[in-house]
Amino acid sequence: MNRGFPGTMQRQDDFIERRARVAALSDAELKERFWQLTEQVVQPLVDLAFTHTSPSVERSVLLRMGFSSIEAKEIVDKCVEQELLGKGAGHAVWRLSHLENIPLRKAGLRLAQGLGWERLQQFWGRRETGL
Repeated sequence: MNRGFPGTMQRQDDFIERRARVAALSDAELKERFWQLTEQVVQPLVDLAFTHTSPSVERSVLLRMGFSSIEAKEIVDKCVEQELLGKGAGHAVWRLSHLENIPLRKAGLRLAQGLGWERLQQFWGRRETGL
């Protein structure tokens, strides 16, 4: 009897067959197998997180760095305009702070005002046009 949604097929029960593949494993081996499979499932998400970001993620980073939501929005908007969001808004603040030897807060406020972006473009090897 199909207990699922109308028009769906019931999954064949193959528990005994699947269990046979792991029945001989010890608890330690089962634990190791669990973590291997977990890593396989999670690794694409980790890879994606390293290569992709979003304005909301970057605003969240800046909030945790002590900027207000309005300041964070301004910094992120400028990062988008400069095509540097992929570098990370918090990274941009940190980098400018180190390049100009100024406090993080001052660096972030400068970026929010549209200042310092040319310095970051030069550091990351991009022309002022953003190309």
